[in-house]
This record gives sequence, C-alpha cells and structure tokens, in this order.
Amino acid sequence: MAVSGRQRRPVVVLYERIADAIHHGTYPPGSTLPSEPKLAGELGVSRPALREALLLLQEDGLLSVRRGVGRTVADHPPRRGFEHVQPLEELIGAGSPLRVRALLRAVEEPTDFTTQHLLARAGSELRFWESLLVGEGTAATLSQEWAAADDVLERAHPDFAHALRTAPAPERVSMLAVLADASRGVSLGAHSSVTATLVGQRRGDQLGRPADTPAVLVTQVVRVGEVPVLAAKHMLPTGAPALPVLQSN
Repeated sequence: MAVSGRQRRPVVVLYERIADAIHHGTYPPGSTLPSEPKLAGELGVSRPALREALLLLQEDGLLSVRRGVGRTVADHPPRRGFEHVQPLEELIGAGSPLRVRALLRAVEEPTDFTTQHLLARAGSELRFWESLLVGEGTAATLSQEWAAADDVLERAHPDFAHALRTAPAPERVSMLAVLADASRGVSLGAHSSVTATLVGQRRGDQLGRPADTPAVLVTQVVRVGEVPVLAAKHMLPTGAPALPVLQSN
C-alpha cells in the first residue's frame, strides 16, 4: 500500500522508490535484488530503513524470499491500487487474476444508486451486470456493475458503448474489464469509497457465506471527463484476497 501526502514517513518514500523501480523494469519480474548492504548503498539509505521497506514490499506481494537465493521480484508484481482504473479481478488477484462468473446480464431501469452515481434519468435503460469473482474454486467477491444509458455513452465514450454491445463471452468478463480495454487513449477518472458491512442473506447465499459474515463494500464510479460512465458495488467478504488502495489528501 502506498500512502502519499504532504508529509510521508521516510520508509514510505523508500517503498515507493523501490516499487517504481520494479514497475519500470529496473528490477524485472523474477530477478533477485542486490544484497541489503549493496542495495542500501545504491539507494543511499540505512539498512534498518531499507529492511522495513522491503518487508512492506514483501507483504504487498511485490517481493518474495527464496531460501538460499534472497529477495526476488514477484513473477507477476501486482499493479498498484485504485490510482489506475483496472478490472477488480486483476487488482486483487495478486498475479493470478480471479475468474469472472456471470450471475446476471440484464437491462434495468434506474435505481436510487444509479440515479445518484450515474445521474440516470427516469425511464432510461441501463445495462446491469452481476458477477462472482472466483479464485481457487471459492467465490471471493460479488460485483454489481451498471453502465450509463446508451445515448450518454455514445456521446461520452462511443468505443465503450460499442464494446458493450459486441463484447465476446460477456459471461466471463467484467464490465470494468470491457471499459478498460475500450479506453486505450481515453483518459478515465474514478472515485471509490470503502465501508464495512455484513454480507446479508441474499449476498451471503451468492457468496456461500453466512449472512453475518463481515465484508468490505467498495463503491466505484468511473468517469470520462465529468460524465460518469460506470458505477459499481464490489463486496469482499472476510477471507477475500487483499485489496491494494492508494490514499492521498
């Protein structure tokens, strides 16, 4: 997890320096990092500070420790958190993306949620996708995604509108994945909020968990300029893969 702000602890700054070097290929996937003394010298930092940063990078899945080898860069380093708009199945998959299993692909009228977050007009029709994200045979996340009305998408993001109509095998892909793939060269902005809740009876049945299972609920809105094009709710029950998050002020 990277935390940015006006005043950041030195270990966080060091974490980000090493993480950037990994993502930019200075330390490629599968490579072994220099020894602690050599790396501390290269970075101009103390060994205690370096050791703390390396432990955080290991916790976040960028590094692993191999006996007799040392610290190595993960073969598939996880991408950084919600600062990049990307499919949730990739974000929380930690190098092994979760599978998308469609529960429902439908068109529905606006609800309070979509009226608020997509500014949907009364009487409009919105595509609604409900999916389970599954890893190792266990449902890890329940996602509900809504796209803005077709006429809004045709004006704001016609490639996304076209991709939704022609998406191959939509039962195996999330709406956010369709949006990300259709947005090459298109600048997206997103806002997410995170709250603690319980899964409840219906979602518990879908996730195979008791109704009183604690969960994290992520509400996400993706925009093109000022126009919201996708809104989603992602429920991650206890035991789901870790979710990397960028915090800023």
